Amino acid sequence: MKRRDFLKALIAVTIGGGPVPKVMAEMTRIAYSRTPESHDKYIKDYLHKMRNFNKHYGEDVCLDREGYQLLKLSVQRLRRLQRTVGYGNFYLVNFDDALKIGRNYPRVGRFSKKELDFLQMIFYEDAAYYGFLGEKPLQDLTARIPRREVVKVPYTGNYLYRGLPLETYKKIKRDVGERAILTSGVRSVMKQFYLFLNKAYRSKGNLSMASRSLAPPGYSFHGIGDFDVGQVGFGIANFSARFTTTEVYKKLKGLGYVEIRYPRDNRLGVRFEPWHIKVNSKV
Repeated sequence: MKRRDFLKALIAVTIGGGPVPKVMAEMTRIAYSRTPESHDKYIKDYLHKMRNFNKHYGEDVCLDREGYQLLKLSVQRLRRLQRTVGYGNFYLVNFDDALKIGRNYPRVGRFSKKELDFLQMIFYEDAAYYGFLGEKPLQDLTARIPRREVVKVPYTGNYLYRGLPLETYKKIKRDVGERAILTSGVRSVMKQFYLFLNKAYRSKGNLSMASRSLAPPGYSFHGIGDFDVGQVGFGIANFSARFTTTEVYKKLKGLGYVEIRYPRDNRLGVRFEPWHIKVNSKV
């Protein structure tokens, strides 16, 4: 079965009914081709969704019952995989590693053909189909993160690429102070799979909702150098808009070399992420 046919067999709009929606990029072009009033309405609706990213909307693309079951099985297996290799090591585990570990460790278990088809569909289908409009820096499902090219940052459990990412983080620590902390660094394709699919699972199979909060696998710039920062002691709130109230964020704003990957009201189908540091300004 071709990937697109498989996608159509798995995905259905479960909220509000109706046909499968068009790609958001196409909707944007349509909006521009119509009256200024229709374009203004489209932008207003779009911004409302980004600012209220954790809600269901009638145009959202969701998995049907079979797809949701595959999603659930995949999340459970990836969770077992993470526990088996350790949270830190899981940041660097690639697709081929995951298959090998699944075959060799019964507590993880072998990925079934249906699960593998599902993972390939999620990775290779254009995420614009369900609303994520960002670029895709990793095109290969089996992309590796060479261990010699990364370094584990002490007291964080996270890795950074050597070179510009690591030097940028050190510079932030020096200029902002010790309260600044790395909260998420390098992520392999498999780590991004787990984060994205787990969010989709908790969103009842809503891929659009998941993509408003987390980049789909292959689309995360954490795979090539970006990283997240937070304030020591602020916990999970470092990944919310509340981070903008911290002293760390206020100091970050004044640093001319710091750029946010997903600023407020961006046009990439992503919520505002004031903690996500853009390392490569060319992409």
